[in-house]
Amino acid sequence: MKLSELKAGQKAVIQRVDGTGQFRKRILEMGFVQGKEVTVVQGAPLKDPIYYRILDYNVSLRLEDGAKIEVRLLPEEGLQAASADTSEESILQPREPEQELGNMLPLRSRQHGKGNNKHLRIALVGNPNCGKTSLFNQASGAHEHVGNYSGVTIEAKTGYIYYRDYRIEIIDLPGAYSLSAYSPEELYIRDFLLGEKRPDLVLNVLDTCNLERNLYLTLQVKELGLPIVAALNMFDEFATRGERLNYPKLARLLGVPMIPTVCRTGLGLQALFDEIIEVWEGMLEGREEVISPEIGKIRPIQVNYGSLLEPVIEELSTKIDQHLPFEADRPPTRYIASRLVEGDKPLEDQLMNRYPKAAFIISARDYALRTIKDELTSHDAEELMTDARYGFISGALRETYQANRQHRESLTDKIDHIVAHRLWGFPIFLLLMYVMFQATFSLGQYPMDWIEAGVGMLGDFIASSMQEGPLRDLLVDGIIAGVGGVIVFLPNILILYFFISIFEDTGYMARSAFIMDKIMHRMGLHGKSFIPLIMGFGCNVPAIMSTRTIESRKSRMITMLVVPFMSCSARLPVYLLLAGALFPDRAALVLFVLYLSGILIAVLSARLLKSTYFKGEDVPFVMELPPYRLPTAQSVVRHMWARAKQYLHKMGTVILVASIVIWFLGYFPRQSEQEQQLADQIERLEQNPNLNEEERNSQRIELEHAFAQYHQENSWIGRIGHASEPLIRPLGFDWKMGVSLISGLAAKEVVVSTLGVIYTGDPDDSEEAQHQLSERIRQEKRPDGSPSFTPLVAMGFMLFVLIYFPCVATIIAIARESGSWRWGAFSVIYSCALAWFVAFAVHQIGHLLVV
Repeated sequence: MKLSELKAGQKAVIQRVDGTGQFRKRILEMGFVQGKEVTVVQGAPLKDPIYYRILDYNVSLRLEDGAKIEVRLLPEEGLQAASADTSEESILQPREPEQELGNMLPLRSRQHGKGNNKHLRIALVGNPNCGKTSLFNQASGAHEHVGNYSGVTIEAKTGYIYYRDYRIEIIDLPGAYSLSAYSPEELYIRDFLLGEKRPDLVLNVLDTCNLERNLYLTLQVKELGLPIVAALNMFDEFATRGERLNYPKLARLLGVPMIPTVCRTGLGLQALFDEIIEVWEGMLEGREEVISPEIGKIRPIQVNYGSLLEPVIEELSTKIDQHLPFEADRPPTRYIASRLVEGDKPLEDQLMNRYPKAAFIISARDYALRTIKDELTSHDAEELMTDARYGFISGALRETYQANRQHRESLTDKIDHIVAHRLWGFPIFLLLMYVMFQATFSLGQYPMDWIEAGVGMLGDFIASSMQEGPLRDLLVDGIIAGVGGVIVFLPNILILYFFISIFEDTGYMARSAFIMDKIMHRMGLHGKSFIPLIMGFGCNVPAIMSTRTIESRKSRMITMLVVPFMSCSARLPVYLLLAGALFPDRAALVLFVLYLSGILIAVLSARLLKSTYFKGEDVPFVMELPPYRLPTAQSVVRHMWARAKQYLHKMGTVILVASIVIWFLGYFPRQSEQEQQLADQIERLEQNPNLNEEERNSQRIELEHAFAQYHQENSWIGRIGHASEPLIRPLGFDWKMGVSLISGLAAKEVVVSTLGVIYTGDPDDSEEAQHQLSERIRQEKRPDGSPSFTPLVAMGFMLFVLIYFPCVATIIAIARESGSWRWGAFSVIYSCALAWFVAFAVHQIGHLLVV
């Protein structure tokens, strides 16, 4: 029977995996090999995909992909444990897990001396969710974000640690399940490990609770011929499960020293780095085997790929040594041979580009596989090699690992029964999104008021301390008003990232992809596309970079092009200003509608792209669902601070420059004659005996505001706005709105500061600037006396800001990740045209309905 035919709670043994291409490669490498037990946990709210448990971890598959896997149903008691050597000498550790935890020490004495240190370069590799980036943060003191779903580390990060006499460079590579070049990240890792700047040593982080799947990557790294030290991470969770592991014996069997760690808290890292240095110094001394009395030794191992494939690999290895010249950066001979037999196309291309006789080697491979084609019967070389690796791992674990067969429903299962429930899954998801936006708007108001007061006091102080002139106007009206008008929204952005960090760190973000996969699939996207789309609510740039975790290039490209429609935090200041001014009683609802509109536009755009340019190619949805974990306060704060730094850096660069440019365009040319007329009018006003003080102040403010409007309209920026007015008039926008939209091309936050400069234009308005700007927006009139901003115009304006021109950084990210600037240009043209059409429809249809 097929895996897709099983019901929730049923267990089966895998008999055969059909299918071809990327699906078959990924599914085999993730443990869906002959003889493995698989359990159906539950389905998504839309009954597709399905959530399975295999090799002690959870993974989701679509029903159509599950139909490609043949299984044999097991009785309710399930598959019995395979025979194992259960003698205490073999299974029991030298110390109980609790004792081992007690002996773990956090890493200390980082900063011994930074003078004449010896250098050591380490690459961190491991499966997603194994705690690799936590180790990186704990060891190097870096502040990389740690998330509980695949693909948080989207490129290599570098940190340093001064330990003992060494300056250790640590490179945190992306999480990967294998080195088979299934995804761009896996190819990146392999190229890095084999490149000219290859590391001195590989630190392989393993999830101790899921060793069988994690060790698959370990074997592949061993095949590269690189020295490895392994960190048995999450050892505290393993200790609470009542399972046993003789890890010294496992280390000897695999030729990989292993040290228990708890990377989340730093426990065990001191012993880990002591072992790394011991291994490295042993290699420098030229020892054939680096011996550690308790842990074992580093030594090469060789997986036997069976009677059919071993002769092919051996023969091919001989030909490689004969025809491909040995070079320092050439991969090991047996590795090349085994990868060619497995059908590694990227490696074939690299060999063809580098070696003239590579074509002969590939032809020899093809001939050898043809000679054994009949003997392979229903299997292929790739499946046999994957089975052999998992068989090697199973044999090692059979001698060293004893599982706790008393199955209890885990906390993760209990939570998933609620958050991924058929009826409650979607309502819970929408509720969480609404709570996030409501908290962003309401809780952020208090610190916003404090920052507003501080900015106002600073503007007043500088205005009163300096003489009148362009420099004072630049500081008060340009820099402080521009940057200060944006910095007030920093609390809202921090709150937004707080929620996103919680969702990522707990593991709920992966469940959201699981819940939404069927909808994503109908859009023509992969379920993993939902993760970048959600990340886009924070910032489009890292969201676009995170699309690297999507294996299908077409799905990756579509996701990349629709991510800018997810309303990033840069647009939030515009929403908060206009929603607060025009929809004071329904601001949170308007905010929610805007975010949902962005999602809807992304969905429709993805469907359009899928049905036109990006037809075909649909990579299966195979995604790990990590266990739920409590996020640490340190991780959440690090994430929030990292985003705050990005925002502050943006204010100190792009927004500062844009504010100065906008001020300059709005300040010049000076209206000298009109300024003198204003001064004369104010002087006559002050000398008028028929007016009291309150009337004088009121009329003076009206005169100054009228002059500010006249000056802005006749300034260079006003002329630009007037030139754009014919294009935006059908949308209900005037020239002032056009100016703010033009300024927002650099960064969306600048829209707010531009509106502030245009609508206020008075240094005294710097105090409580946002309140006064909101009031001015509500009171602003057109020449015919009608209000400039109506609720309908405000909604169209916010939708335009949501859709049009991604910021410059986003355009650069799209061009870099797609490999072509034409996709960046396409994003600009498409988004601007779509923004105009949507705003036009909202204004014209809304106007007809109102009338």
